[in-house]
Amino acid sequence: QVQLVESGGGLVQPGGSLRLSCVASGFIFSIYDMDWYRQAPGKERELVAAISSGGNTNYADSVKGRFTISRDNAKNTVYLQMNSLKAEDTAVYYCSVFRYARYWGQGTQVTVSS
Repeated sequence: QVQLVESGGGLVQPGGSLRLSCVASGFIFSIYDMDWYRQAPGKERELVAAISSGGNTNYADSVKGRFTISRDNAKNTVYLQMNSLKAEDTAVYYCSVFRYARYWGQGTQVTVSS
């Protein structure tokens, strides 16, 4: 079965950095596009970044130039490097894959606050 396990969240000051990781299992990781979503309190879940099986990337306008998505197919892992963090980046971040259905990890909390 598909499993996605995120890690790397935490509390960081504005302007700081975090790197999120998501380890995937239960499917052939290298042939699937992978996504990072986030959901802030009282808001809908939104797509933050996506990386195709071939390594092409896309970002939400709100994070362009600050976040970088990458993948390591040998480790079945997708990363989200987040720099210049802002208070409005505070959310639960989810790793996701669409394989006949949309699958989600358990999420990791990112809090940006001084």
